[in-house]
Amino acid sequence: MLDAFAVESVPDRSTLEQYLQLYPEYAAELVDLSRELCREDRDDTTPLTSADRKLLDAAWARHAAAQPTAAVDPFAALTADDWRAVARRLDVPRQVVTALRERRVLLISIPKRFLQMFADAAGSTIALVEASWGSPESSLARSYKADSKPTVGQQVTLEQVLVEAGVPAEKRARLLAEAN
Repeated sequence: MLDAFAVESVPDRSTLEQYLQLYPEYAAELVDLSRELCREDRDDTTPLTSADRKLLDAAWARHAAAQPTAAVDPFAALTADDWRAVARRLDVPRQVVTALRERRVLLISIPKRFLQMFADAAGSTIALVEASWGSPESSLARSYKADSKPTVGQQVTLEQVLVEAGVPAEKRARLLAEAN
């Protein structure tokens, strides 16, 4: 039916009305096709003016700004030596820093003071660290032979990580304290 309308010798208003009476269930499609057939072809090859270019550039800038950006990993550039330095600066075992780096620690369980110290030691800011924190990620840098496919475990609290790392109770209390 749409093909028949498209090949009509004169696809004008009266032809459209005739098809609309015969096929009311296709009214929207017929109107769209009629508009498409009546549209003028524009093969404008004249160069753009500077005003046109400015309008296009402004529209493109708005479009680019609206695109979501990928979260930046503030730890991507850090080397193994850098991570050792972070562990020394925080005065914690390296396994604690590894758990933080791999985001296996619940963000809400980390006191702001400790998070600030961690961000400073890693050469970042709290805002970047919080923005990049998501679910735990498997580290591609750490690959070992295994009998089964590695899985990502559940996130745990910072206190649990400190306990598992063997950090003494008085040091844990100091690290988990909110105030200096």
